[in-house]
Amino acid sequence: MSTVTTVARGLTAAAVLLSAVIHLDLWLLGVRTSALGPAFLLNAVGGLVVALAVLVWRSALPLLAAMAFGAATLGAYVLSLTVGLAGVRNEWGDPLATAAAVAEAAAVLLALGALVTEHRGRTGVRGGRRARPA
Repeated sequence: MSTVTTVARGLTAAAVLLSAVIHLDLWLLGVRTSALGPAFLLNAVGGLVVALAVLVWRSALPLLAAMAFGAATLGAYVLSLTVGLAGVRNEWGDPLATAAAVAEAAAVLLALGALVTEHRGRTGVRGGRRARPA
Protein backbone atom coordinates (compact mmCIF):
# COMPACT_ATOMS: atom_id res chain seq x y z
CA MET A 1 0.00 0.00 0.00
CA SER A 2 1.38 3.39 -1.00
CA THR A 3 2.11 6.24 1.36
CA VAL A 4 -0.60 8.33 -0.31
CA THR A 5 -3.17 5.61 0.33
CA THR A 6 -2.07 5.20 3.93
CA VAL A 7 -2.30 8.95 4.53
CA ALA A 8 -5.72 9.11 2.81
CA ARG A 9 -6.98 6.28 5.03
CA GLY A 10 -5.61 8.00 8.14
CA LEU A 11 -7.26 11.30 7.24
CA THR A 12 -10.53 9.52 6.42
CA ALA A 13 -10.49 7.79 9.81
CA ALA A 14 -9.69 11.09 11.54
CA ALA A 15 -12.62 12.84 9.83
CA VAL A 16 -15.05 10.05 10.77
CA LEU A 17 -13.71 9.97 14.33
CA LEU A 18 -14.03 13.76 14.68
CA SER A 19 -17.69 13.58 13.68
CA ALA A 20 -18.23 10.70 16.11
CA VAL A 21 -16.56 12.55 18.99
CA ILE A 22 -18.60 15.68 18.31
CA HIS A 23 -21.81 13.63 18.34
CA LEU A 24 -20.78 12.02 21.63
CA ASP A 25 -19.99 15.47 23.06
CA LEU A 26 -23.36 16.82 21.94
CA TRP A 27 -25.06 13.75 23.43
CA LEU A 28 -23.28 14.38 26.75
CA LEU A 29 -24.21 18.08 26.61
CA GLY A 30 -27.91 17.26 26.58
CA VAL A 31 -28.99 15.97 23.19
CA ARG A 32 -29.54 12.60 24.89
CA THR A 33 -32.81 13.93 26.31
CA SER A 34 -34.20 14.76 22.85
CA ALA A 35 -35.84 12.43 20.36
CA LEU A 36 -32.50 12.23 18.54
CA GLY A 37 -30.52 11.23 21.63
CA PRO A 38 -30.21 7.53 20.72
CA ALA A 39 -29.20 8.43 17.16
CA PHE A 40 -26.38 10.66 18.43
CA LEU A 41 -25.06 7.89 20.67
CA LEU A 42 -25.34 5.34 17.84
CA ASN A 43 -23.52 7.78 15.56
CA ALA A 44 -20.67 8.08 18.06
CA VAL A 45 -20.27 4.32 18.44
CA GLY A 46 -20.70 3.65 14.73
CA GLY A 47 -18.17 6.34 13.83
CA LEU A 48 -15.60 4.78 16.15
CA VAL A 49 -16.15 1.35 14.56
CA VAL A 50 -15.92 2.74 11.02
CA ALA A 51 -12.77 4.76 11.80
CA LEU A 52 -11.04 1.71 13.28
CA ALA A 53 -12.09 -0.45 10.33
CA VAL A 54 -10.68 2.09 7.86
CA LEU A 55 -7.33 1.88 9.66
CA VAL A 56 -7.02 -1.87 10.14
CA TRP A 57 -9.02 -3.54 7.34
CA ARG A 58 -7.34 -3.02 3.96
CA SER A 59 -10.48 -3.42 1.91
CA ALA A 60 -12.71 -1.06 0.00
CA LEU A 61 -15.61 -1.86 2.34
CA PRO A 62 -14.52 0.32 5.28
CA LEU A 63 -13.91 3.23 2.88
CA LEU A 64 -17.40 2.75 1.46
CA ALA A 65 -18.71 2.64 5.03
CA ALA A 66 -16.90 5.91 5.78
CA MET A 67 -18.51 7.50 2.73
CA ALA A 68 -21.95 6.23 3.79
CA PHE A 69 -21.38 7.39 7.37
CA GLY A 70 -20.38 10.88 6.27
CA ALA A 71 -23.15 11.22 3.69
CA ALA A 72 -25.90 9.89 5.98
CA THR A 73 -24.83 12.00 8.95
CA LEU A 74 -24.46 15.13 6.83
CA GLY A 75 -27.81 14.40 5.17
CA ALA A 76 -29.49 14.11 8.58
CA TYR A 77 -27.99 17.45 9.60
CA VAL A 78 -29.23 19.12 6.40
CA LEU A 79 -32.70 17.71 7.08
CA SER A 80 -32.60 19.10 10.61
CA LEU A 81 -31.66 22.51 9.17
CA THR A 82 -34.37 22.56 6.53
CA VAL A 83 -37.51 20.59 7.37
CA GLY A 84 -36.62 19.23 10.78
CA LEU A 85 -35.74 15.70 11.85
CA ALA A 86 -37.72 13.77 14.47
CA GLY A 87 -39.18 17.02 15.73
CA VAL A 88 -35.78 18.73 16.01
CA ARG A 89 -35.01 21.81 13.94
CA ASN A 90 -31.50 23.24 13.98
CA GLU A 91 -30.18 26.59 12.87
CA TRP A 92 -26.93 27.08 10.97
CA GLY A 93 -24.05 28.55 12.94
CA ASP A 94 -23.50 26.26 15.92
CA PRO A 95 -19.70 25.73 16.02
CA LEU A 96 -19.86 22.04 16.98
CA ALA A 97 -22.47 21.24 14.35
CA THR A 98 -20.49 23.15 11.72
CA ALA A 99 -17.31 21.28 12.63
CA ALA A 100 -19.17 17.97 12.40
CA ALA A 101 -20.59 18.91 8.99
CA VAL A 102 -17.13 19.79 7.69
CA ALA A 103 -15.74 16.51 9.09
CA GLU A 104 -18.54 14.52 7.44
CA ALA A 105 -17.99 16.16 4.06
CA ALA A 106 -14.25 15.55 4.45
CA ALA A 107 -14.89 11.89 5.30
CA VAL A 108 -16.80 11.41 2.05
CA LEU A 109 -14.18 13.15 -0.08
CA LEU A 110 -11.17 11.59 1.64
CA ALA A 111 -12.64 8.08 1.45
CA LEU A 112 -13.33 8.61 -2.24
CA GLY A 113 -9.73 9.76 -2.71
CA ALA A 114 -8.43 6.69 -0.86
CA LEU A 115 -10.58 4.41 -3.01
CA VAL A 116 -9.25 5.99 -6.20
CA THR A 117 -5.61 5.81 -5.14
CA GLU A 118 -5.98 2.21 -4.01
CA HIS A 119 -7.67 1.26 -7.28
CA ARG A 120 -4.94 2.95 -9.30
CA GLY A 121 -2.28 1.18 -7.27
CA ARG A 122 -3.87 -2.24 -7.85
CA THR A 123 -4.40 -1.78 -11.58
CA GLY A 124 -1.14 -0.03 -12.33
CA VAL A 125 -2.97 2.94 -13.86
CA ARG A 126 -1.06 6.21 -13.63
CA GLY A 127 -2.11 9.46 -15.26
CA GLY A 128 -4.96 7.86 -17.17
CA ARG A 129 -2.81 5.17 -18.86
CA ARG A 130 -1.91 1.69 -17.78
CA ALA A 131 1.68 1.45 -16.57
CA ARG A 132 3.90 -0.85 -18.59
CA PRO A 133 5.98 -3.44 -16.76
CA ALA A 134 9.71 -2.77 -16.83
